[in-house]
Amino acid sequence: MPPAELLAERLSRAGIRDVVSVAAVSGGLAALAGIAHREDAPPVFVKGFADAPGDAGDAFVAEAEGLAALRELGGLATPEVILANQELLVLSLLRPRPRSEAFWEQFAHALAHLHTSTVHPRFGWHRDNWLGRRPQLNTWADDGFAFFAERRLLRWLPEPRVGAALGPADRAALERLCDRLPELLPDRPACLTHGDLWAQNVLATVDGRAALIDPAVSYTWAEVDLAHLWITAPPPESRRFFDVYAELTGLDDDWPARMPIVQLRQHLAVLAQFDDDWGVAETIRATLAPFRARA
Repeated sequence: MPPAELLAERLSRAGIRDVVSVAAVSGGLAALAGIAHREDAPPVFVKGFADAPGDAGDAFVAEAEGLAALRELGGLATPEVILANQELLVLSLLRPRPRSEAFWEQFAHALAHLHTSTVHPRFGWHRDNWLGRRPQLNTWADDGFAFFAERRLLRWLPEPRVGAALGPADRAALERLCDRLPELLPDRPACLTHGDLWAQNVLATVDGRAALIDPAVSYTWAEVDLAHLWITAPPPESRRFFDVYAELTGLDDDWPARMPIVQLRQHLAVLAQFDDDWGVAETIRATLAPFRARA
């Protein structure tokens, strides 16, 4: 069944029966997405998985919870959740972000506020949630280095695609890197993070404020969000974002050098989920190269 028809059928099954048409949209990697035009209400954004919910059956409920947390705890703009169940997530429409430095500077202030106002004594979340279609493991921990090593890096090694792409030497290098995390990264507190913060997940409200979608929230290091934006080809107009964010949060000058290590979390997640890994396997190997055993 074509994606638009599938989404329309599921909307009807969920009780939203005034849909005139659904226009498929691209951009997401894990789910089908579209804009549903309605007779009696404004259009809405809708997404669902192409197949049965399976092992990601509560992914949309968890995502809706994450949107609420970002909005209510961190003061960020997010879309209104109209419906969240095992088959669908239905949200109010946002706008494409403007191509302006002022927009990204405003977003730097908003993200800095999220990270500095939600400091938490422990790392994790009250439940596991989802990064794409794989579980994000959020069991509480007091030690940020142990949490990052076990729940964000080593957690991906049992995944079949990761096992196929990374050989024994790569796996051993990752384990050595994890052992040395206290030397490689600063000891920072946990805070509420978006968890999947690349530029595609930054949109805009009607009044032009930055608004976020597709979270995988947890309390962890703020640099998890910063690394994802930094590494994944941010647009040219975002260049002031990083300077403003660094100033507002008191980052040291060495923060860019840490980003490849922090971003290993996301690279491993991509490697675990997609046959086309967009080159992340080679990127992972390059980051792990200093941690390989010498012959």
